[in-house]
Amino acid sequence: MYDSILLPVDGSEHGAKVVHHAAELAQWTEATIQVVSVADTTRDSVTVVDGNVVDALEREGETIVADIATTLETLGVEHGTDVVQGSPAPTIVDYAERYDYDLIVLPTHGRTGISRYLLGSVTEKVVRLSDIPVLTARMHSDEQLQFPYETILIPTDGSPASTAAAKHGLALAATLDATVHTLSVVDDTSLGPDVRSAIPTDDRERLATEAVENVDADATEYDLSNVHTHVEHGSPAEVLREHIETNDIHAVVMGSSGRRGVDRILLGSVAEKTVRTAPVPVITVHEQS
Repeated sequence: MYDSILLPVDGSEHGAKVVHHAAELAQWTEATIQVVSVADTTRDSVTVVDGNVVDALEREGETIVADIATTLETLGVEHGTDVVQGSPAPTIVDYAERYDYDLIVLPTHGRTGISRYLLGSVTEKVVRLSDIPVLTARMHSDEQLQFPYETILIPTDGSPASTAAAKHGLALAATLDATVHTLSVVDDTSLGPDVRSAIPTDDRERLATEAVENVDADATEYDLSNVHTHVEHGSPAEVLREHIETNDIHAVVMGSSGRRGVDRILLGSVAEKTVRTAPVPVITVHEQS
């Protein structure tokens, strides 16, 4: 499933659980982990130590990746390390694409507020920019990361991005012998009265039903028999969150449209809202061009 996993790190206390989660995933799939620290060139980090000009962030990064390498060594995970310079999010994305990684693993702290919508976090920017699947995990003290995943939720709306994500999720479920829940949400909340009258409820439900049935049909190609289909009404992000809790979901695999620009930053997408709020790991997958 995965041969190579990119694990960007910044030394934050929230990252320790993610390191162990990435290690478990790597052990299960026999993947190699590349630990990378990005010395942020947007910050002033050059200083003088013993008469020598050094980059303090590079030095800090070398210490961070060395510590994590020790942890991975103890866990018996094959790994490598690197420290690079650049603006964190685009540098991580470029690095992953240049060296053809299968998955990027990142924590998200789950903060909220208008500044988060306007600026985004490094993790959310990577989710938005990366063509490589990104696994994000929200690091709250009362939340645990379960592995191997026994139940995987695959939201779908029939779009190319969600179709690509469904294939990824089904392959992962087959690797882990997990139960699959596939969900399509008829979004009543974003439609004005005129739009509602133009698109009958029956048609929207039919399209949603077709979307989950297509995932169910594709599951046979992966020899998956334990697949549950759901069609529900409401706000997609809210319904997804409720579904995670009521069905004891361990991970979500979903599509991200990959649109960029101010509207995306201001309004967010269902994928980004789920990344920000889901209490379980979320793997976002872009449509393959």
